[in-house]
Amino acid sequence: MAVLETIRVKLGALITVLIAVALLAFIIDPNTLGSVFNSLSSKYDVGEIDGTSVTYNEFKEKVDYYSNIYTLTSGNQSMDEKTQQALNESAWQDFQQEMFIVPTIKKAGIRIGTEELLDMSQGKEISRVLLQQPSFLDENGQFSRAKLLQFMQAIPSDQTGNLSTYWAFLEKNMTREKYYSKYVSLLTKSNVINKIEMKNSIADNNTTSSADFIVLPIGFGLDSTITVSNSEIEEYYKVHKSLYKQKASRDVDFVCYEVVPSEEDFKEAKADIDKVYPDFVKATNLKTFLSRNSATPLSDYYFSEDDVLSVYPKLDTFAFHTKNATVFPIYRKGEQYIAARINDTKVMSDSAFVKHILVKDASKADSLLNVLKHGGDFSELAKKYSLDQNTKVASRGDIGWMTQTQMIPGMQDVLTAKVGKDQIMNTQYGTHIVRVTKRTPAVKKVQLAILSKEVIASKKTFQNYYSQANDLASKSDGKIENFNKIVKEDKLPVVPASNVAESARKISKYEDVPEVTRWIYGAKKGEVSPIITINNKYFFVVALKEVREDRYAPVNQVASNIQMILAQKKRAEKLAETTAEKIKGLTSMKEIAEKLNTTVSSRDDISFGSITSRSFDPVLVGSIAGAPENEICGPIAGNVGVYIFKVKSRNVGNFFSEDDAKTREDQMMNYQINALNSIFQEEANLIDHRAKFF
Repeated sequence: MAVLETIRVKLGALITVLIAVALLAFIIDPNTLGSVFNSLSSKYDVGEIDGTSVTYNEFKEKVDYYSNIYTLTSGNQSMDEKTQQALNESAWQDFQQEMFIVPTIKKAGIRIGTEELLDMSQGKEISRVLLQQPSFLDENGQFSRAKLLQFMQAIPSDQTGNLSTYWAFLEKNMTREKYYSKYVSLLTKSNVINKIEMKNSIADNNTTSSADFIVLPIGFGLDSTITVSNSEIEEYYKVHKSLYKQKASRDVDFVCYEVVPSEEDFKEAKADIDKVYPDFVKATNLKTFLSRNSATPLSDYYFSEDDVLSVYPKLDTFAFHTKNATVFPIYRKGEQYIAARINDTKVMSDSAFVKHILVKDASKADSLLNVLKHGGDFSELAKKYSLDQNTKVASRGDIGWMTQTQMIPGMQDVLTAKVGKDQIMNTQYGTHIVRVTKRTPAVKKVQLAILSKEVIASKKTFQNYYSQANDLASKSDGKIENFNKIVKEDKLPVVPASNVAESARKISKYEDVPEVTRWIYGAKKGEVSPIITINNKYFFVVALKEVREDRYAPVNQVASNIQMILAQKKRAEKLAETTAEKIKGLTSMKEIAEKLNTTVSSRDDISFGSITSRSFDPVLVGSIAGAPENEICGPIAGNVGVYIFKVKSRNVGNFFSEDDAKTREDQMMNYQINALNSIFQEEANLIDHRAKFF
C-alpha cells in the first residue's frame, strides 16, 4: 500500500499547512479561462505586489502546482465554489510570502543555516509544520518521529515522484515558518522599556484621583450661528489626510429576482413522488430502485441518532424510538419531498484503531493467521512479512483510527469487529490480516433509504421571473434615474450594498456572485446593468451609485464628514463659553449643578494610565490628571460634552509594579505582532485583480 494512501485516510478531503502569517492551502485549476489570455498585455495581470506584477500565467502556474499537491494528498480533483475561493486566497497569500514578506524579513538580517534546516526535520527543534501534520501523529495524537522517518525512507522508492513533491512542499513551508518565527523573536527581544518609560508607567497607574464632575452633552442639533468655511475644511483635511485613505469600492442598488418553485411546481413534484411511493415501500432492491426514482441514492453510511437529528430531524423518533419501524411516509422538507425506509440496523462503533499485515494471496494470509492463533507477535510479523511499506518498519502494522468517512474500502467491518481478534479482509490492495486493537463504544445505527423528489421551478416559472427582471432592465435603459423611478413606482424591493470590494464574492445576503461584482467594476457611475443571471436561480438588475478608487478620498468627497467634526468642535467651544458666563461667581459644584439644571457625578478611581478609565472622555481624564486638588476647573470642551470638575483627593499606591508594566508592554507587543499580517499587506502596496479571472 502506498504511503500516500495512509496520508489520505488521515487527512481526509484536505490538508492545510500553517505558514507564517497565513494558511497556505491548495487550489484547484478552474480551467475556465483557457489560453486566450496568454498573449494579452499587463491589463490582464492578476495583481501587483511591491511594484511587481503577478501575471495570469504566473498565477495559473502556481494554481497548477497546488492542484497537484491537493490531488495527491486528498485523491480528490474537485471542490465547491467556496472552497475554491478560500484556496485562491491562500495561493495569493503565498505570492505575498514569496515576493514581499520573506524578502523583507531577510532585509532585517535574518538567515537560516543548513544545520537549522536539518534540525527542523531530524533534530531537536522539529518544525511546527511537521508537528501539525496528521500523517505524522501516533494513535494518541502525538508527533511520531518514527512515522516521519518512515515517510522519508519511502521517498526514494516512490517512482511517481509524488512523495518527493509533497516533501519539497513541506520543506518550503518549514523554511518560511522558521523565517517568520525568528522575525517575531527579533521584534519581541527588541522590545525594551527604558528607565524613564518604566517610571512614568508605574506612576501613571499608581496615581488615582477622586473627583466630582458635571457633564453637559454637546448634542447634534443644528445651530445657525455656527459655520464651517471651505478653508477650515481644507486645512483639517491636510492635517488628517492619512485618515481618508480608501480602497477601491462601489455603492450599488439592486433588485434580485430569486427563482422559487410555484405552487403548481410543488403539486407536480408531490404527484411524482406519490406515483412511486407504493413501489418504494415494496422494493426488494433499494439500490436500483433509488438510482432510478430518487434524487438521493442509497448510501452505505449508518446514521447514529444524532446524525439523523441533524440531517433528517423528523426521522429520529421513527428510526430509533418507534417499535418495528420500517417506512416513514412522504413529508415536505424545504423544496423537497422525502420518504424513508430503514434498510439495515447495526450496533457499531464510530471509530476503530486498526493494525494489518498486507500479503499477496489468501494462502499466505492463512499461514500467518495460523501463526497468530498460536501466539505469534502481530507487530513482528507485520515488520517481517507485510508488503505495506508505510506500516512495515516504523509502526509495525498500525494503520490508525478508521471511521465510516475515513475508511479503506473493504475494511468496513472493523467498526463491528471484536477487539483483538484477527481476521482476513480483501481490498483493492490485496489480502489483509486485520486486527482491531481499540474501538469506541458501540451504539445503534441505521442505514436509511431515502426516496426524495426535488421541487424544481418549471420552465413557466423560470420565464415568469425572467420577464419581471427583463421588464426592469429594459425600462431602465441603462440609466440610474430610470431605475430609481421604476422601483419607486412599482414598489420593488431594492437592496442597497455599500463599499463593495472588487474581490467581493458576496453582496448583501447573496453569495458566490462574482459575475455581479465584475459588472460593477466594469461599469460607470450611473449605469444600470442588463439582466445578470446567477446559477439559473437569481436574476440581478444593478444600478451603480458611487465609484471610489484606490487612493486618498478627495476633499470634496469627505467634506461633509469634516464639516460635522468641525461643527461639533465649535459647538463644544461655544457651549463652554456660554456655560462659563452662566456660572461666573459660583463657588460650589452643587450651586453650579443647580444653575445648569443638572446633577453632580462622582468617581474615585480615575487614573491616567488605567484601562478602566478609558470609558471616560480622554479630555476629561487628562484634565483631571493635571488639575490641582480642591479647585473647581472648567468648563472644558471635550469630545462628547463640556465638563466642570473638582479633584477631591489623590491616592498614590504601589499596586502597579514593574512586572505589571512589563506585562502591559508585552501585551502591546503581542497586539503589534498580531497586526503584522495587515502591516505587511499595507507595506507591499497590494493591487488585487484576481476577481476578474477567478
